[in-house]
Amino acid sequence: MEFNEFFVKGMACLGAGIAMIAGLGPGIGQGIAASRGAEGVSRNPDASGKIQSIMVLGIALAETTGIYSLVIAILLIFIKG
Repeated sequence: MEFNEFFVKGMACLGAGIAMIAGLGPGIGQGIAASRGAEGVSRNPDASGKIQSIMVLGIALAETTGIYSLVIAILLIFIKG
């Protein structure tokens, strides 16, 4: 079964849209991490340096999911779309 080019382009754009839904996870995760970090610093101000460095590392790891989904979406649009 062979698909025409419009079907393939449409499915590529649909897949890119679905891939960008993965951007919700990092946003929620970063918000939770920032709120927990602020809460931890407010409870123990002496450990603010350690809490901040761990929080920044966690946020950076959470952001990679969003970046990967963006790369997949761009590839789908420009290679197949």
